[in-house]
Amino acid sequence: MIFDKLKKFDIVFDSPEVDCPPVFSSGDVVSGRVVMELSGETKVDSLKLHAEGFAKVHWTESRSAGSSTAYTQNYSDEVEYLNRREVLLQADNGEVTVLPAGKHEFPFSFQLPEETLVTSFEGKHGSIRYWVKVKLHRPWATVRKIKKEFTVIEPIDINTPALLAPQAGTKDKMARAWYRNFGQVSVTAKIDRKGYTPGEVIPVFAEFDNSTSRSVVPKAYITQTQTFIARGTMKQKRSVVATLCGDIVSSYCRETWHGRAIKIPPVGPSILQCRIIKVEYMLKVCVDVPGTSKLCLELPLVIGTIPLHPFGSRTSSISSQYSVNLEWLRMAIPEQPEPPPDYNSVVTEEEAEQRNNMVAPQLTEDLSGILERPLMAFVQEFRFRPPPVYSEIDPNPQPFNIRPRCMTC
Repeated sequence: MIFDKLKKFDIVFDSPEVDCPPVFSSGDVVSGRVVMELSGETKVDSLKLHAEGFAKVHWTESRSAGSSTAYTQNYSDEVEYLNRREVLLQADNGEVTVLPAGKHEFPFSFQLPEETLVTSFEGKHGSIRYWVKVKLHRPWATVRKIKKEFTVIEPIDINTPALLAPQAGTKDKMARAWYRNFGQVSVTAKIDRKGYTPGEVIPVFAEFDNSTSRSVVPKAYITQTQTFIARGTMKQKRSVVATLCGDIVSSYCRETWHGRAIKIPPVGPSILQCRIIKVEYMLKVCVDVPGTSKLCLELPLVIGTIPLHPFGSRTSSISSQYSVNLEWLRMAIPEQPEPPPDYNSVVTEEEAEQRNNMVAPQLTEDLSGILERPLMAFVQEFRFRPPPVYSEIDPNPQPFNIRPRCMTC
């Protein structure tokens, strides 16, 4: 039979690393080859390639139109990002092509659109996929098809002013249960920037003020929200990807986090440019109050693909620090730099004695023409060694024991 002659039919992408599937982005060239292995001579009409990329969403909801009537409402939508066709083998005169037995390779190459694509994604109610499909047409035979997906990741550079901006906020709530007030709980939190990459640690600076008669528990979460949109209706799926739990804050006490660390797990990057699918992240700093709903402060996050540059500009780093509201000064970790070095530790006794001997004779000189000489001439004569400059970072930090402050203390 003719099917027995086609022993192998596969798509192989060119990759810079062996046994590692390639990853592409907008404007990249996707190249590879279609491999066929035949056990005997085979007639072929054509070999055609079709590259596609779609974002698709679909879900159903049950609706009721009365006591005895129910129906299912379908929601679906799609967005096309890639549609390229290429003929790999076909005779010009429309006749068949005879391929001998053995292995045959047909190379292909096409460029992804220059406009921004969307990162590949798999969710509960939708997906963003890119693939290459190849069809083999032969006389008097069914069409053989093969399909192989490839990954697209659109770069998100967190080294931009918008993603390097600190995020801060404050929120309070009156704790109540059964029409009884237990007092007010407030939380104030800040993170250094908005953009992070998987594997990074987020230092959380926060202050929890418990003015209630009950103990509370501060916590922090990193949440992922998948949003699917179709026909004006939205479907969301939320999940917690990282958790940080603090110590119990007693009644009428205050707890401060001086950079408590929460690590970002290996998650996919944010998807913000797709019309029907969005993937967003949030840092939630919460307080659990027994007997009532929790108080949550949300700080937006963007998970990128290009990490923070290890050496940024000194000017931008300093300016970003001072762009924060001055209220955060009271939450900053106190710094106690070492006292300035003694003058004797900078200039030796021999050097000081030599300089004193050089300056002393100058005092006995005739000063009658002092007004006739420029002032800078005297300033330049003083060439004592200046004191050492201070580093912006203390090389010998001192340990601190930070305790929560109680209002009753």
